[in-house]
Amino acid sequence: MTTFEHLDIPTLADWLDARRDLALVDIRDPQSFVQGHIPGSRRLDNATVDAFIEQASRDAPLVVVCYHGHSSQQAAAWLAGQGFAEVYSLDGGFSDWQLRHPDRVAH
Repeated sequence: MTTFEHLDIPTLADWLDARRDLALVDIRDPQSFVQGHIPGSRRLDNATVDAFIEQASRDAPLVVVCYHGHSSQQAAAWLAGQGFAEVYSLDGGFSDWQLRHPDRVAH
């Protein structure tokens, strides 16, 4: 069974600082995403997921972000089943990222 891994916020910050090639997807609602998101992330929902799956690299790490790190686990497991080799769910979600890195939030 294809699965995902948990990713902590310090590791994601290190990856972003190192400009590691990765895909960062945010599954929160549109209004929450507009109010703030991790720089470089793109919003993913039922309407955009098919296009994302067609375009995204299956080899680059894929990090799924939600509010608190719960619903991203289901999405990460589903995306892992779509053939992505390295899928992560961000522990603590965007709310924890915003607490730890208020200077690293895009609007």
